[in-house]
Amino acid sequence: MDRSEYNVVFMGTPEFARGVLEAVYNAGFNVNLVVTNPDTPSGRGMKLKMSKVKEYALEKGLEVYQPEKLRNNEEALDIIKGFSPDFIVTAAYGKILPQSILDIPKIAPVNVHGSILPKYRGSAPVQWAIINGEKVTGITTMIMDAGMDTGDMLLKEETEITEEDNLMAVFDRLEKIGSKLIVETLDGLISGKIDRVKQDEALATIAPMITKEMTKIDFNKSPREVFNFVRGMYAAYMEDDEGNKIKVFKVRINEMKETSEVGKVVEVTKKSLTISVNGGTIDILELQAPNSKKMDIISYLAGNKIEVGKKFV
Repeated sequence: MDRSEYNVVFMGTPEFARGVLEAVYNAGFNVNLVVTNPDTPSGRGMKLKMSKVKEYALEKGLEVYQPEKLRNNEEALDIIKGFSPDFIVTAAYGKILPQSILDIPKIAPVNVHGSILPKYRGSAPVQWAIINGEKVTGITTMIMDAGMDTGDMLLKEETEITEEDNLMAVFDRLEKIGSKLIVETLDGLISGKIDRVKQDEALATIAPMITKEMTKIDFNKSPREVFNFVRGMYAAYMEDDEGNKIKVFKVRINEMKETSEVGKVVEVTKKSLTISVNGGTIDILELQAPNSKKMDIISYLAGNKIEVGKKFV
């Protein structure tokens, strides 16, 4: 098989997708167009920042297209058709493709999805798997249809979610798995040696998009739920009684029993900050105060005084 004979239009945006694109490119497929989201304002200066996928595409000299939308976009339809793709490959692109685009590839539109389908369909499958305390997640490659991750499944591979894992650690492993599976999937579709398996709708669950408002820690949750929530977010946050929002990157479950109303600081040492939650306590291990940098709790407490009884909401 000469993979260079097969044209691929790739669609994706974040680091996870960059790894999948790299795998397709390095495998020798003819990636003749990369579609990614428009550059976004970032940082204090609100300078435009390109996606990880765009960075890689430009590095390799690949053509990049950044439409605001795909639905009801005749320009996008004509541009993608013009590259005569055998495959459209998507990975964390962030948009549902309309049927008019799904019908373009000669062989198939293929998605690399970050869950073991049909569980966790949607835009944040890895986050919700960790938040919900799942012990296993993985990658499913699938044929795309007009629904949200409802198409026929192709290949799957699982990975364990350990107690030490956070969102980035799981994403790193899934990127490696997805990069391997996409090449195996495209090869299998070309050779005809891959089965298409219908999803069982009775087993389907949804992993909706996570907004900033959803990243706030709820101290009315149990220690285990708060622990999983923080692990499942890139950065959760808590708010003190003065309205200051403090990002929280890492916590641990404390063996101390609940001794106060939820959200109150119950113990402060040089090495720990313990907060009461529903049915127990948690220790804050890594955080970032407003107008400050991310730091471990020892460094933070060395320069900031927090009294027992301080309330977070």
